[in-house]
Amino acid sequence: MERDDIIEYSLDGHHNEEQGKAFRKKIWFVTALLTAITIVEVALGAMIKQSSDMWPIVKWSFIAMTIVKAGYIVLVFMHLGDERKSFKWVILAPYIAFICYLIFIAITESLHVNDALITYGA
Repeated sequence: MERDDIIEYSLDGHHNEEQGKAFRKKIWFVTALLTAITIVEVALGAMIKQSSDMWPIVKWSFIAMTIVKAGYIVLVFMHLGDERKSFKWVILAPYIAFICYLIFIAITESLHVNDALITYGA
């Protein structure tokens, strides 16, 4: 007796070679993009010293590049990029607002800690 509740999904694939090539091209593009952003982050961190005048710009660029990478990962690997624009914003807007809030809190608190260290000595 053959079971009818088991579905063999591998037999149900209706993709041709062109779709496979497009999918592999997309995977290589995503890999190259995320690798390039990571290389830029590592290079900036390795080449610019923390005591440099450029360090605040480097920190902000780290934050921006990390947010770009996280958003791109969500759009591609969680298939949010295939959805409608309004649905993307419904999903991403709260995260963007929360990340901005966390950055604001981190900067505000670090300024208060810095003021306390200056006032009371380190």
